[in-house]
Amino acid sequence: MGQDSSRHSTGGLRIPVLEWIRDYQKSWMKPDIIAGVSAAAVVVPKAMAYATVAGLPVQVGLYTAFVPMVIYALLGTSRPLSVSTSATIAILTAAALARVVPAGGAADLLRACATLAFLVGAILTLAGLLRLGFVANFISDPVLTGFKAGLAVVIVLDQLPKLLGIHVPKGAFFHNVLGIVIGIPHASMATVAVGLMTAIALVAIERYFPRAPAPLFALACGIGSVSLLGLQFQGVEVVGHVPTGFPAFTMPDLSLVASLGPAAAGIALMSFTETIASGRAFVESGEPVPLANRELVAIGLANMCGALLGSMPAGGGTTQTAVNRLVGARSQLSELVTATVTLGTMLLLGPLIGLMPQATMAAIVIVYSFGLIAPSEFRAIVAVRRTEFLWALVAVLGVVLFGTLPGILTAIVVSLLALAYQTSDPPVYVLRRKPGTNVFRPVSAEHPEDEAFPGLLLLRPEGPIFFANAQRVRQKIRTLIEGSHPQIVALHLRAVSDLEYTALKMLTEAEKDLRKQGIVLWLVGLNPGVLTMVQHSPLGDTLGRNRMFFNLDRAIAAWQAQRSSGNQEPSGGAVH
Repeated sequence: MGQDSSRHSTGGLRIPVLEWIRDYQKSWMKPDIIAGVSAAAVVVPKAMAYATVAGLPVQVGLYTAFVPMVIYALLGTSRPLSVSTSATIAILTAAALARVVPAGGAADLLRACATLAFLVGAILTLAGLLRLGFVANFISDPVLTGFKAGLAVVIVLDQLPKLLGIHVPKGAFFHNVLGIVIGIPHASMATVAVGLMTAIALVAIERYFPRAPAPLFALACGIGSVSLLGLQFQGVEVVGHVPTGFPAFTMPDLSLVASLGPAAAGIALMSFTETIASGRAFVESGEPVPLANRELVAIGLANMCGALLGSMPAGGGTTQTAVNRLVGARSQLSELVTATVTLGTMLLLGPLIGLMPQATMAAIVIVYSFGLIAPSEFRAIVAVRRTEFLWALVAVLGVVLFGTLPGILTAIVVSLLALAYQTSDPPVYVLRRKPGTNVFRPVSAEHPEDEAFPGLLLLRPEGPIFFANAQRVRQKIRTLIEGSHPQIVALHLRAVSDLEYTALKMLTEAEKDLRKQGIVLWLVGLNPGVLTMVQHSPLGDTLGRNRMFFNLDRAIAAWQAQRSSGNQEPSGGAVH
């Protein structure tokens, strides 16, 4: 998610809606309309369900699937991306609102929600204008995998009481587990039956009819069962009154900015990460790839505008985007169709939605939350590197034991620690030449025939060398020198992408130490940036052109010429 080129600068005059309207083809109209309606069948019930996860009225989910969807369709760079909310954003929103509105009064809750969504949007927009799209890279894939799995556990635990028809005071993880266990004997059998039937239906439809709108089917069955069987009189709780009509204008509460700011930053990071991942996952051949900084501005403005009309924080969703694309979406018109269907639901279907069982909502949330747990991803991580698997587990435990907002901080810190760990100990290889070739490779027991050069030690460090690892690299080089007693040490720096001031100072000091021992230092294969730094330093003056070489072949030729002539210094310039 690197920075966009200047051609696509967020400060430019290019407006995405004008671009896709200009390029729109008449043949796309029908598939866009069909895809938009199909996606709405998934988006509408899931958005309402996720609103309940956040502790908000179900209509807030509808507002979130309407306003942000429209704004993104006008400003976003991904053609199929469908924007509303997600399980990740919902549970983070719930944690944030619980801190500032512990009593949960409806008016205070909605005002805090609007403030949170507006802050999320402002942070995203500012990040886009400052071209900070690369920031999302600071959460590694293994840590994000663990973070989402931890969220799934928290969400399922949060929704189980609704599935059982019991009420459990919320607290820490083990408090909630204990409360559910104690409450099981008091569960409503009718509520459990509704929840289980809904879950079974969802799983069966997803497996055997993957393109069918399973959440819409579950919603219709839940409402139908209440209408026909009067389940609300048998202990099954329903959503209750849902107001119809256009959402009211809601102003953010500036007094909550300081308390909601840290949570908004975390939600903004998750929103952008999910948005860019979903958008890029469904790009087809010939389509433009979503641009990170323009996406930040688009999703930021979508959140800010949505906040003013009652929505919760929003972002791109993988499942609904997949439906949108698989059914045939060709442009952002499909998202406008989805928004239109959502608007129709808001204006006309409030009384029907009010009959939906809470257990149906909980079942929808639980079934789709399991999708956040990816066992195949964990297996792939542990097969490649056990250390990164450990980071993933730490992220899981951070969310489960400390809560979602501390969990996202844990995920970021763990990612940065993983990055620091990986870069603090770069490898330094001893090189030898494959016989009869100009191929140089690390010393290996599999290739004992590789050619060594008496008195010449070829070393190749890899990765950037900077203040955090410079002394570690120096120690490794010193150990290898002590084991071989060379006359010349040639550092092959082709694999060193950067050499900052501390590292350059380390090399300068190493050259002086080697010189005192009668050992000569050569530098080989410097890339242009590293070469420029060396040339502008005292080390460059000390080495001169005769001790810097363009490649290993020239270094070996200079070594051979030196041995034949008996000279202490190589005879020919080398960098060019």
